[in-house]
Amino acid sequence: PVDMLPEGVLHPKRVMKGAVAGIRDYGNKMGIPTVNGAIGFDKGYVCNPLVYAGCIGLMRWTHYIKSPKPGDLIVLAGGRTGRDGIHGVTFASLELTPESEIVSATAVQIGDPITEKKLFDALLRLRDKDDKPLYTAITDCGGGGLSSAIGELLSNTGAEVWLEKVPLKYRGLKPWEIWISESQERMIITVPPKNLKKVLKIFEVEGCEATVIGRVTQDGRLRITHHGKLICDLDMHFLHRGRPKVKRYATYHPPSEKPINLEIKDLKDVFIKVLSDLNVASKEWIVRQYDHEVQGNTVLKPLHGPGYGHGDAAIIKPLENSWRGIVISCGVNPRYHKNPYKMAQSAIDEAIRNNVAVGGWRISLLDNFSWGSPEKPELMGALVEACRACYETAKAFSTPFISGKASLYNEYIVEGSSISIPSTLLITALGIIGDVRKAVSMDLKEEGSPLYLVGETRDELGGSILHRVLDVEGGVIPALNPQKARKWYHRIVRAIESGFVLSSHDLSEGGLGVCISEMCIGGVIGAEIYLDRVLREPTYMPWYKVLFSESNSRILLEIDADKEDDFLSLMEDVPVSKIGITGGRSLLFKVEENPLLEMSVEELGRIWKEPFNWW
Repeated sequence: PVDMLPEGVLHPKRVMKGAVAGIRDYGNKMGIPTVNGAIGFDKGYVCNPLVYAGCIGLMRWTHYIKSPKPGDLIVLAGGRTGRDGIHGVTFASLELTPESEIVSATAVQIGDPITEKKLFDALLRLRDKDDKPLYTAITDCGGGGLSSAIGELLSNTGAEVWLEKVPLKYRGLKPWEIWISESQERMIITVPPKNLKKVLKIFEVEGCEATVIGRVTQDGRLRITHHGKLICDLDMHFLHRGRPKVKRYATYHPPSEKPINLEIKDLKDVFIKVLSDLNVASKEWIVRQYDHEVQGNTVLKPLHGPGYGHGDAAIIKPLENSWRGIVISCGVNPRYHKNPYKMAQSAIDEAIRNNVAVGGWRISLLDNFSWGSPEKPELMGALVEACRACYETAKAFSTPFISGKASLYNEYIVEGSSISIPSTLLITALGIIGDVRKAVSMDLKEEGSPLYLVGETRDELGGSILHRVLDVEGGVIPALNPQKARKWYHRIVRAIESGFVLSSHDLSEGGLGVCISEMCIGGVIGAEIYLDRVLREPTYMPWYKVLFSESNSRILLEIDADKEDDFLSLMEDVPVSKIGITGGRSLLFKVEENPLLEMSVEELGRIWKEPFNWW
């Protein structure tokens, strides 16, 4: 409700629509397909909403170069520099207050996708025109603007920078404003003098502004002038290694986790609440705004089947002469934040199993941490635990972290009290699929197909969607055994490559109940599910827990009936249970042949799609 929002805070619906519009307008105009993502809702983000954006590119490794040489010229290309974005990166690490929208308005950059597209096209030509790039190093102007771009890129050499040469959006900027502005669409490249004419000509042809603003030196110093006046003269070694190390104090007390038994009087009512929860419900209204097919390389798209179910991962085929593809997936569950170690493990496992569910393997990971103040020992302790989980889990899965980012101090002051966001970790997984023609989607394909559940179901409902819709605290947060999971996932990928699997979907938010519902909705095919056949621990678990448990490392597979024996032979020493069969136009849950819950696929689709039916 609007009247419950703190002063100075926009309504979450307004924020979400703005974020969607920004991603849509920038990505679509750039000609970049938006193929994968996730959206989550929690009261903890009301004051500090989080928006993540990632981009994947492809290049020949022989064309990667980052070796600036003394005498090279420093070229600034792309958009002009203004006051927008000044203190942007420091603003991101400040506690927000009701006055932030006024006093920090200029910290927000103003994007221009058309300029970015011109810059992008020019850089590709610089990279590929000759047998090696026309530049010797390249970096973007991100947080800190020119200060970090030049300061970091030339930390081992030195630089002279002439600020009066920097193209400005308007007159009146002071030297320090030019130096730290974070205006968008700007890149720094170092260019040998012999290549300068070629470089500037390419930028001119693409309609992109490019200006020489300095040169690379070899004295290890950063010198900045403005109309001949010396503004800064710093030793690079001191700049990068001269600062004293900050000491932080961390405390951590593992939460008490015990199973909770609930009295579920109306299972259908609870099922409807889970399926229509904003974290579960269809996001088709959002997905349809993004161009996920531009460039013509998207093999597995975000929406699957005639009922438009949500896929686990996206697949792109970037090379014209190869059937190999790149698999893109993600995992995040901040509702597990009370146990940061398990939360991090669960995010990694979700990202990996989403990749595996479509046939991806040889996976690499990226992390995005969003946290409260590290000056609070309990939050610092939680961060340490999450990092420890990332290290240990990545090693167990043999999935290296190849990139990442952290955003701290995500807090808001309300009536003198500081409110932190839920500690959040987004994991992105990049995998390889050997032949995109063998990829599988999540929508049911045929009637009469056996359904097999891989993995073990436990009494793990802490932080679950079920507890969220019933407003229940406590319970056991899902744990992970990465050694077991890695073995199971390897077999699933082999089953997909062998053509045994018709459809596949991971179990995450909402557990088995949501998983099979989405598969039925996507394929517009019903199913019978026998909950008593689910491998579970303990075996006397109430049936609602079997239905909604969010235990990790589980994937539901629709198997080709003619290849069922071959599938079972492959999965011989893997926990797999035949829990049902596809068919009809309704989803029926049974226990020992006794009906427990039945809903038509049409009704399931209506309930699932209604929350975001904003057309």
